[in-house]
Amino acid sequence: MDVIDKELLKTKEEIKGDIEGLFHDYMKIGDWDIPEANDQELAQKLLKIFQDTIAEIAKDVADGKYKNY
Repeated sequence: MDVIDKELLKTKEEIKGDIEGLFHDYMKIGDWDIPEANDQELAQKLLKIFQDTIAEIAKDVADGKYKNY
């Protein structure tokens, strides 16, 4: 295990918590802004936005955007 792995292992739960918290925050905002919204549909659409964004970041990483961050 290298130094990067060790550091990320220490912060993995924090990262997961941040992502879950962001998802929950947007679910609340959706409920406030669209009270009649179907929560399951809202969750699926939010998840799609998250997945698309992760895919964009993955492409940037593959393209070397963060090589010298």
